Amino acid sequence: MRILIVEDDAILADGVTRALRQAGYAIDQVDSGTAADQALSDSVHDLVILDLGLPELDGFEVLRRLRGRDSRVPVLILTARDAVEDRVTGLDLGADDYLTKPFDLPELEARIRALIRRGQCGTGTTLVVGALQYDTVGRRVLIGGQPVDLSARELGVLETLLLRAGRVVSKEQIVEQLCDWGEEVGINAIEVYVHRVRKKLEPSGISIRTVRGLGYLLDKPHAA
Repeated sequence: MRILIVEDDAILADGVTRALRQAGYAIDQVDSGTAADQALSDSVHDLVILDLGLPELDGFEVLRRLRGRDSRVPVLILTARDAVEDRVTGLDLGADDYLTKPFDLPELEARIRALIRRGQCGTGTTLVVGALQYDTVGRRVLIGGQPVDLSARELGVLETLLLRAGRVVSKEQIVEQLCDWGEEVGINAIEVYVHRVRKKLEPSGISIRTVRGLGYLLDKPHAA
């Protein structure tokens, strides 16, 4: 999962970035409204954490432009503005959640998980594909009720494919989901991670097929 943090308070942004990276997210960070608008025009993110009091463009204008491009990426406004009028404006412009500073990090992380679940896989907390269960809150994988040991990168690959089960996912899309800006993960590394995940999924009977020239497809079993 890839998150864009738009925050001009460097100390706060760095703290949130470190915490979310430890939780397994790929994080990109910008500190102005103009940079945010550009990033959201050029890159694909699963969630945006957006401050309002930004230089150049304020957060409301960033949000207005984002929704004007028909983007449905979930947006969580994180701001010191606690007036009802600001909450109403943010939600009316298309924000999915609104959290005021100061805040507790566990609450922020819980709201992030809820928004990503809502955007990617409905309101449930568990994805089930055949004998495999993926807990989107605890980020745990079970096959036949037994936990599967996956590295952070392997989990990221599997998560990306699970959330797009039945659709082809390119290697470039997997890289985008796994990596922060400036972080280099080569296509060969993705092939290695997919190979390892395949081996670990063998007991479940789930197949990750290579679609030559396009990417990978995690087969979605037909309902019984």
